[in-house]
Amino acid sequence: MENYLKRYRGLTLIGLLAISLVLVLAGCGGGGEQDKAPGADGGGERIIRISEANVPNIDPGVGSDYSDSIALANIYDTLVFPNHDGTTGPLLAKDWEASDDGLVWTFNLRDDVKFHNGDELTAEDVVFSVERMLALGEGYSYLFTDVLKEVKALDTYQVQFTLEKPFGPFLSTLVRMCVLNKDQVMENIQDGPYGDMGDYGKEWLITNDAGSGPYMVEELKKQEYLRGVKFEDYWGGWDEDAPEAFEILGTTSPSTIRTLMTRKELEITDQWQTKEALAALNDLPGVEINGAFTGTILNIMFNTKKAPTDDIHFRRALSYVFDYATVAEQLFPGSRKARGPISESLPGFNEDLQPLERNLEKAKEELAKSKYADKLDEYSVEAMWMTEVPDEEKVALLLQANAEELGINVDVVKVPWLSYVDQVAAMETTPHAGLVFVSPHYNEAGSILEPRYHSRSTGTWEQGEWLQDPDIDAAIDDAIGTIDTEERLAKYAAIQEQIIELAPTIWSFDQAEERAYQASYIHWPAAEKIKNGEPATAVMGYMYYFREFKVYPDKK
Repeated sequence: MENYLKRYRGLTLIGLLAISLVLVLAGCGGGGEQDKAPGADGGGERIIRISEANVPNIDPGVGSDYSDSIALANIYDTLVFPNHDGTTGPLLAKDWEASDDGLVWTFNLRDDVKFHNGDELTAEDVVFSVERMLALGEGYSYLFTDVLKEVKALDTYQVQFTLEKPFGPFLSTLVRMCVLNKDQVMENIQDGPYGDMGDYGKEWLITNDAGSGPYMVEELKKQEYLRGVKFEDYWGGWDEDAPEAFEILGTTSPSTIRTLMTRKELEITDQWQTKEALAALNDLPGVEINGAFTGTILNIMFNTKKAPTDDIHFRRALSYVFDYATVAEQLFPGSRKARGPISESLPGFNEDLQPLERNLEKAKEELAKSKYADKLDEYSVEAMWMTEVPDEEKVALLLQANAEELGINVDVVKVPWLSYVDQVAAMETTPHAGLVFVSPHYNEAGSILEPRYHSRSTGTWEQGEWLQDPDIDAAIDDAIGTIDTEERLAKYAAIQEQIIELAPTIWSFDQAEERAYQASYIHWPAAEKIKNGEPATAVMGYMYYFREFKVYPDKK
């Protein structure tokens, strides 16, 4: 889920008990450094600890959810970097140029970049990383699969991309192309389905990294935590107050989160805490709530290929009967009513769209046109919400109550995120309705429209609709293939109207992503910008680029 849910596996009971035991021992003077649990104070260590719905997948060719994106942004470097003002700036690439037709891009690389093992980063590593991502066909590969024709090293520090067709947002999408150490990956391949490349290093990269980013993996325990530590020789250098380490804890348990925040053993919470939990956290000394519109929408995705949600009038009836105001104003206060599939925060949003509103009379009119109008007793709509986000249940129950007004039965089902991901891999097992948060992968509307509604994204967690509409596919391809930015954004706006007509989704609200954080002793650049009314990046994961943070242990 978004972008969302970002793929959860909470702490196991054994893991929680172990953490509690270590904390008790530490309080009694027992336990050495080797016994330190994730979330423990670390003796004044400059550290940022953040909770997420799951421990991330740190393989750049596989990871794509929220937790993954945070980890990858900190462990790996990319050619370019998404700035807070929405522009794309240099990172590994010093500069670049594109041909007039937008088909050939040439990047000049820095010559002072070292991987975590000390190897030099060159153009060959870039080529390898691109070819690996395309071969795996997972994660963010969809951004490049039908776009890239060839990538080659022109020189030690120069790499050239040739595109199959014009792709307007190409430069922006490169923030999702992490560069791996070719030699290191090749040293760790095992048997696998990729010919001479074996498993392409997938098994090794589950718990190890081959990056050049500001942090390197120290330890990853599945279902518990990821710990990264400062790469002292990072080419970009370090501020003296920058975090020495970061940890991503795989839990959203409100009681665990409150305990860790109270003890100042967690710096930033996940965005899935209930409003009640956030209110309690806000009362803690030194804790503040950061609320940011990052382009995330909670989607109620209708399976358009399964009865009865295969009927457009049935879907429209549910869309009209849904109580949008209650969600935005009471269940998720501080959020906005959605105006369609794109958040108001993203370039390319259609400004002419009006907020979605409940209209019971229109709902009844649409249901009367449905082929299931006289067969409602024969069908139930299965609506799945994710275990890791308790507040989603409130939205699912609201949908259930609203639907009852039309005589439509909605069965509300609680499911772990990873189980949901498995189910939506096939149309037959995808539920009638799935509640999923989705966030942008790069900074414009195409980063939502393509993974959400293009046929090539069916079978992924980002599209539970199975829309498979050739006209929508063609419109999206045309838009993202448009080089002129203003023309491309205008095409995005038109597509939003086309999608709304098909009613494949209830866009329940435009989320204000709220996280509690320890404002008294950490400096979080994005949060400070938001306080000052300045833009902060909407690209998923990059608000948590920890190298830019500052930690002041003496202020705890």
